[in-house]
Amino acid sequence: MPQQQLLHLVFGGELKPGSQTEFVDPTKLDIVGIYPSYAEARRAWDSRARATLDDASMRYFVVHMHRLLDPTTDNHDH
Repeated sequence: MPQQQLLHLVFGGELKPGSQTEFVDPTKLDIVGIYPSYAEARRAWDSRARATLDDASMRYFVVHMHRLLDPTTDNHDH
C-alpha cells in the first residue's frame, strides 16, 4: 500500500501590531513553497524566519496541507 502524501505549505508575512496570526495585507503574503515532508518544510521555514529575524512584525508558518485535504486523517507523523 503506498504511503500517504503529506504536503506542507510554508508562508508568512507582516502581522498587524499586537496580532499573532492576522496579516497586514494578505495579498502580499510570501508563499515560500509546498514541500513533500515536514522536515523539508521546516528547513524552508527556518531559512526564511532567520532571514527576517530583525523584523519583529514578520512571521512564517508551516501548514499541514494534508490535514486540510483530508480532515479525517489522524496522522501525527508530520
